[in-house]
Amino acid sequence: MPHWIQTPDALAAFFTTPPARIGLDTEFVRERTFWPQLALVQMAVGDEILLIDPLQPGMPQALATILGDTRILKVMHSASEDLVALGYTCGVAPQPLFDTQIAAALAGVAAGIGYQKLVEQITGVVLAKGETRSDWLRRPLSEAQLKYAADDAHYLFALHDALSARLLESGRTGWLAEDSRRLLENASQEEGERWPHLAMRSAQFLDAPAQHRLLRLLRWRDAAARRSDKPRSWILDNEMAVALARTPPADRAALGRWLDTQPRSPRKLADALWESLSTPLADEAEAPLARAASDRDKAALRKLQDAVARRSAELGLPDGVLASRRYLEVLLESGQWPAALSGWRKAELEPLLGEGGVALAPAQ
Repeated sequence: MPHWIQTPDALAAFFTTPPARIGLDTEFVRERTFWPQLALVQMAVGDEILLIDPLQPGMPQALATILGDTRILKVMHSASEDLVALGYTCGVAPQPLFDTQIAAALAGVAAGIGYQKLVEQITGVVLAKGETRSDWLRRPLSEAQLKYAADDAHYLFALHDALSARLLESGRTGWLAEDSRRLLENASQEEGERWPHLAMRSAQFLDAPAQHRLLRLLRWRDAAARRSDKPRSWILDNEMAVALARTPPADRAALGRWLDTQPRSPRKLADALWESLSTPLADEAEAPLARAASDRDKAALRKLQDAVARRSAELGLPDGVLASRRYLEVLLESGQWPAALSGWRKAELEPLLGEGGVALAPAQ
């Protein structure tokens, strides 16, 4: 039976001698906030499963001590959002980290595989999926919730044992270490994406001044969402941001009149919205422009994708693990290696550029 942990002392009792590893998972809610609300922490310690209530006084600090202990390996699955939730609530990232989803990809099992499917493939155990949309902030949790939560930590050690053996055999433990460090770095970034307009397909239909205005609005929106702990769309939705960037109001009064015609407009934020829209950013001249790919661009991308696919097959890697289409596009367009393609990936990819007859754009 799992242990329901409600006090820091009850948690500390399992760590009188630090274990070599713990299994770690979380449940959180993020429907009405920017930051995930940590609702439950599941932890495997030896043969025991702890269900830890982070809503109790002193528990985030008690968890932080364990998460920050570098003597203890933290085994997690698809940890990116869990890292944000733990970092926001506890102020510490769980490291060192072994992410079983990343390990499965590097071991040639599957890319982006879910926990239930990986458990079934490695152990043969079929897990229930019935509580994925539960309200984890309610108390008390139901028996079904407790069972589901415990299962999420129970099989992490079995996955770790099987996958670490495969990575050791293939000489890829260093690859996992690189990817784990990058995952932790991304989760700890205080600022949002530098060029958020590039992720919006509609940006490619805007001219350069309009894309700069869109960039201003999206950066302002991200900062406002973080400060107020509200979802980005509650501050300013994408469609409204693009409309304002494409056809900006002549002045603050015109903006107010336009907002009055919009059913979900941020009227209370009109002054801040106007200031962000009308004030150039210090670095916006450096911003890459979103644009539709030309036939030449598409041909170069296809050549590189084919070369990547061949190399992936030689390495026994699932599609997309060596390099996703998104990052190949960035590489071809900017001529610069994105962080996601650094390290072992760059070492594997650089020879393919010449092999595929692909030239990079000059670095800007």
